[in-house]
Amino acid sequence: MSGAPLAPPDSPILTASDVARGIGRLFARNDIWCLSEVPLKNGRRADLMGIDAKGLIVIVEIKVARADLLGDAKWPDYLDYCDRFYWGLPPGLDRAPLESEAYRPETCGVIVADGYDAEILRPAALDPLAAARRKTQVEHLARAALRRHMALVDPLCTALDSLA
Repeated sequence: MSGAPLAPPDSPILTASDVARGIGRLFARNDIWCLSEVPLKNGRRADLMGIDAKGLIVIVEIKVARADLLGDAKWPDYLDYCDRFYWGLPPGLDRAPLESEAYRPETCGVIVADGYDAEILRPAALDPLAAARRKTQVEHLARAALRRHMALVDPLCTALDSLA
Protein backbone atom coordinates (compact mmCIF):
# COMPACT_ATOMS: atom_id res chain seq x y z
CA MET A 1 0.00 0.00 0.00
CA SER A 2 1.41 3.38 -0.95
CA GLY A 3 0.13 5.32 2.04
CA ALA A 4 -1.34 7.97 -0.28
CA PRO A 5 -4.63 9.48 0.88
CA LEU A 6 -7.78 8.07 -0.70
CA ALA A 7 -9.02 11.57 -1.52
CA PRO A 8 -7.35 14.97 -1.70
CA PRO A 9 -7.09 16.48 1.80
CA ASP A 10 -9.48 19.31 0.96
CA SER A 11 -12.25 17.09 -0.44
CA PRO A 12 -14.71 15.37 1.88
CA ILE A 13 -15.24 11.64 1.68
CA LEU A 14 -18.87 11.23 0.82
CA THR A 15 -21.02 8.29 1.85
CA ALA A 16 -23.96 6.78 0.00
CA SER A 17 -26.21 8.55 2.52
CA ASP A 18 -24.70 11.91 1.56
CA VAL A 19 -25.27 11.23 -2.13
CA ALA A 20 -28.83 10.01 -1.44
CA ARG A 21 -29.60 13.19 0.53
CA GLY A 22 -28.40 15.42 -2.31
CA ILE A 23 -30.39 13.47 -4.87
CA GLY A 24 -33.46 13.54 -2.63
CA ARG A 25 -33.25 17.35 -2.51
CA LEU A 26 -32.89 17.58 -6.29
CA PHE A 27 -35.83 15.24 -6.77
CA ALA A 28 -38.01 17.11 -4.26
CA ARG A 29 -37.45 20.38 -6.15
CA ASN A 30 -38.60 18.56 -9.27
CA ASP A 31 -41.67 16.94 -7.66
CA ILE A 32 -40.15 13.47 -7.53
CA TRP A 33 -40.62 11.85 -4.12
CA CYS A 34 -38.45 8.93 -3.18
CA LEU A 35 -37.60 6.34 -0.57
CA SER A 36 -34.24 4.77 0.12
CA GLU A 37 -33.44 1.07 0.30
CA VAL A 38 -36.60 -0.24 -1.37
CA PRO A 39 -36.77 -4.03 -1.75
CA LEU A 40 -37.86 -5.28 -5.16
CA LYS A 41 -39.68 -8.50 -6.02
CA ASN A 42 -36.54 -9.93 -7.66
CA GLY A 43 -34.65 -9.84 -4.36
CA ARG A 44 -32.68 -6.69 -5.18
CA ARG A 45 -32.85 -3.47 -3.19
CA ALA A 46 -33.03 -0.09 -4.94
CA ASP A 47 -30.85 2.56 -3.28
CA LEU A 48 -33.46 5.20 -4.16
CA MET A 49 -36.84 4.66 -5.76
CA GLY A 50 -39.25 7.46 -6.50
CA ILE A 51 -42.34 8.56 -8.34
CA ASP A 52 -42.63 11.74 -10.37
CA ALA A 53 -45.73 13.90 -10.84
CA LYS A 54 -46.77 11.84 -13.88
CA GLY A 55 -46.58 8.55 -11.97
CA LEU A 56 -43.33 7.45 -13.61
CA ILE A 57 -40.96 5.40 -11.49
CA VAL A 58 -37.31 6.35 -11.09
CA ILE A 59 -34.57 4.19 -9.59
CA VAL A 60 -31.12 5.47 -8.62
CA GLU A 61 -28.19 3.14 -7.99
CA ILE A 62 -25.65 4.94 -5.82
CA LYS A 63 -21.93 4.24 -6.08
CA VAL A 64 -19.31 6.07 -4.01
CA ALA A 65 -16.28 3.93 -4.91
CA ARG A 66 -14.80 3.02 -8.29
CA ALA A 67 -14.36 -0.65 -7.32
CA ASP A 68 -18.04 -0.87 -6.34
CA LEU A 69 -19.09 0.69 -9.65
CA LEU A 70 -16.89 -1.60 -11.72
CA GLY A 71 -17.82 -4.70 -9.74
CA ASP A 72 -21.59 -4.23 -9.86
CA ALA A 73 -23.08 -6.81 -12.22
CA LYS A 74 -26.57 -6.73 -10.69
CA TRP A 75 -27.65 -3.24 -11.77
CA PRO A 76 -29.47 -4.35 -14.97
CA ASP A 77 -31.90 -6.21 -12.68
CA TYR A 78 -33.36 -2.81 -11.68
CA LEU A 79 -34.38 -1.86 -15.21
CA ASP A 80 -37.52 -4.03 -15.12
CA TYR A 81 -38.83 -2.00 -12.16
CA CYS A 82 -38.54 1.59 -13.36
CA ASP A 83 -39.30 3.95 -16.22
CA ARG A 84 -36.00 5.78 -15.74
CA PHE A 85 -32.70 4.60 -14.25
CA TYR A 86 -29.89 6.79 -12.94
CA TRP A 87 -26.45 6.29 -11.52
CA GLY A 88 -25.89 8.48 -8.45
CA LEU A 89 -22.25 9.40 -7.81
CA PRO A 90 -20.23 11.79 -5.66
CA PRO A 91 -18.46 14.59 -7.56
CA GLY A 92 -14.95 13.10 -7.34
CA LEU A 93 -15.79 9.62 -8.66
CA ASP A 94 -14.47 8.80 -12.14
CA ARG A 95 -17.48 8.68 -14.48
CA ALA A 96 -15.59 7.36 -17.51
CA PRO A 97 -16.77 3.74 -17.03
CA LEU A 98 -20.37 4.91 -17.37
CA GLU A 99 -19.66 5.90 -20.97
CA SER A 100 -18.89 2.33 -22.02
CA GLU A 101 -21.56 0.20 -23.71
CA ALA A 102 -21.61 -2.15 -20.69
CA TYR A 103 -23.32 0.62 -18.70
CA ARG A 104 -25.86 1.49 -21.43
CA PRO A 105 -25.26 5.26 -21.62
CA GLU A 106 -28.12 5.63 -24.09
CA THR A 107 -30.49 4.38 -21.37
CA CYS A 108 -28.99 5.25 -18.00
CA GLY A 109 -28.77 8.76 -16.62
CA VAL A 110 -26.06 10.16 -14.37
CA ILE A 111 -26.57 12.33 -11.30
CA VAL A 112 -23.68 13.82 -9.33
CA ALA A 113 -24.49 14.68 -5.71
CA ASP A 114 -23.03 15.60 -2.38
CA GLY A 115 -24.80 15.92 0.95
CA TYR A 116 -26.40 19.22 0.01
CA ASP A 117 -27.53 19.09 -3.60
CA ALA A 118 -27.28 17.25 -6.91
CA GLU A 119 -27.17 17.84 -10.62
CA ILE A 120 -28.30 15.66 -13.50
CA LEU A 121 -25.34 15.39 -15.87
CA ARG A 122 -27.05 13.01 -18.27
CA PRO A 123 -30.82 12.56 -18.33
CA ALA A 124 -32.11 9.01 -18.22
CA ALA A 125 -33.99 7.77 -21.24
CA LEU A 126 -37.66 6.96 -20.74
CA ASP A 127 -38.30 3.24 -21.08
CA PRO A 128 -41.96 2.94 -20.04
CA LEU A 129 -43.04 0.05 -17.86
CA ALA A 130 -46.10 -1.92 -18.81
CA ALA A 131 -49.16 -0.41 -17.11
CA ALA A 132 -49.72 -3.46 -14.89
CA ARG A 133 -46.08 -3.49 -13.74
CA ARG A 134 -46.18 0.26 -13.01
CA LYS A 135 -49.39 -0.12 -10.99
CA THR A 136 -47.85 -2.91 -8.94
CA GLN A 137 -44.66 -0.90 -8.34
CA VAL A 138 -46.53 2.26 -7.34
CA GLU A 139 -48.64 0.28 -4.87
CA HIS A 140 -45.52 -1.42 -3.48
CA LEU A 141 -43.74 1.91 -3.06
CA ALA A 142 -46.78 3.57 -1.48
CA ARG A 143 -47.20 0.76 1.04
CA ALA A 144 -43.49 0.89 1.93
CA ALA A 145 -43.73 4.66 2.46
CA LEU A 146 -46.84 4.32 4.62
CA ARG A 147 -45.27 1.53 6.66
CA ARG A 148 -42.18 3.68 7.32
CA HIS A 149 -44.33 6.68 8.20
CA MET A 150 -46.36 4.67 10.70
CA ALA A 151 -43.17 3.30 12.26
CA LEU A 152 -42.06 6.89 12.88
CA VAL A 153 -45.43 7.90 14.31
CA ASP A 154 -45.96 4.74 16.37
CA PRO A 155 -43.07 2.25 16.60
CA LEU A 156 -45.48 -0.38 17.96
CA CYS A 157 -47.05 -0.57 14.49
CA THR A 158 -43.82 -2.05 13.16
CA ALA A 159 -43.99 -4.83 15.76
CA LEU A 160 -47.62 -5.49 14.90
CA ASP A 161 -46.78 -5.58 11.18
CA SER A 162 -44.24 -8.37 11.77
CA LEU A 163 -46.95 -10.47 13.48
CA ALA A 164 -49.16 -10.49 10.39
